[in-house]
Amino acid sequence: MFRLFKHYVPHAVVWLALIEFVALLGSAEGAWHLYAHQAGFDAGSFAGRWLPILTFAVSNSLAMMAVGMYGTEALRAMGFATARLLAAISLGVIFLSVVGVLLPTVTLWRANSVYAMAFAIVLLIAIRLILTQSAGTDAFRRRILVLGAGARAARLKALSEEPGRGFQMAGYVAMAASEKAVAGAVPRADVANLADHAVALGVGEVVLAMEERRGALPLADLLRVKTTGVHVNDIASFLERETGRVDLATTNPSFLIFSDGFSAGQRIAKASKRVFDILASLLVLVIGLPLIVIAGIAVKFDSKGPVFYRQPRVGLFGEAYNIVKIRSMRTDAEAAGIAVWASENDPRITRVGHIIRKLRIDELPQLWCVLKGEMSFVGPRPERPSFVEELTEALPYYAERHMVKPGLTGWAQINYPYGASVEDARVKLEYDLYYAKNYSPFLDLLILLQTVRVVLWPEGAR
Repeated sequence: MFRLFKHYVPHAVVWLALIEFVALLGSAEGAWHLYAHQAGFDAGSFAGRWLPILTFAVSNSLAMMAVGMYGTEALRAMGFATARLLAAISLGVIFLSVVGVLLPTVTLWRANSVYAMAFAIVLLIAIRLILTQSAGTDAFRRRILVLGAGARAARLKALSEEPGRGFQMAGYVAMAASEKAVAGAVPRADVANLADHAVALGVGEVVLAMEERRGALPLADLLRVKTTGVHVNDIASFLERETGRVDLATTNPSFLIFSDGFSAGQRIAKASKRVFDILASLLVLVIGLPLIVIAGIAVKFDSKGPVFYRQPRVGLFGEAYNIVKIRSMRTDAEAAGIAVWASENDPRITRVGHIIRKLRIDELPQLWCVLKGEMSFVGPRPERPSFVEELTEALPYYAERHMVKPGLTGWAQINYPYGASVEDARVKLEYDLYYAKNYSPFLDLLILLQTVRVVLWPEGAR
């Protein structure tokens, strides 16, 4: 995997994105020459048109990222990828149209854009047909040797069998006689030299997944493995990299303390994030004001009660603050005064509430909290104090998610459906800890782009 600003991206995805970016550049260049030929003028040198061509390629690449063109499902299913591609091109057209009005010299002419979009659709579908058909074969997957054959190794085996994973298990070595969860594991006594065994299997990485490491860690063997050029990793780091989550079952305090990460408080990153929050919240508030007004009128006509409501939430460093949202539930939703998890097809949600929740319009007033500095655009979802007390007791490291500001959208929100139980909160905490540990402006950009996908296809909204 490539590590971009502390966030891991699979090699196959990076190369596919680069190839498709070049295809977008080629589509724009081909469209320019076609239009020049039809209109009867000289196409000129590339130096005179590089900016419009680059704008076309960058805009559509970002749109493809935003609609999930590089997610697991889009990489596996051609029909799914084609549908998302058409959505991405549509978003690209809208964005380029807006840019063309504001900065006409940096975009292609209309006829050029039409040709370029047509070329792009054909080229990108052809690339997906050619490359993604072979991307899942063993030749394109990393080979992993697992030291361990117990429950932890079995988790890795199950993970490797999930569709779209970029690795395969080349073998397992049972490091203790009690490790019997993985069938076919080679007993450690039958392996004369771990380094030679790894090389013979052609693996690129060895993962430590032993049930008990105290006094059983084969340091001399691992050093030999490392010096042969094979990467050595422990299960916690491996799972974090491959799943985008800090796995609570395999994580201990020493791993969080000594591993790289938790640098969101650095001055430059903190200042740039705050500047972005102020500018973006002002812009979206101005653009979204008509939606807030329309939603407010609809709420008023649909049910009795106020348009807006305030609710206490836990923010940075555990400090409480009040969020402002458009009301989507009945006024007696919590008549007993006890906080209740939202559920699928929740009867407390009004007719208008279902719509504004699906479209996330009810969240827009929270931009005022972002503007005030109580929230950020990107961060963990803010929870109610009563839920925080419950989850802090039930889940380890829950308090650590409050080391960054809560956000309107976040790594957990784009990767996991809406949670309504302690178990759901556990999974979302793993994503939140990953975000807090690996924060960077690049990760924020990925989350903001993927939020477009969540809004357009709101599978997890409640």
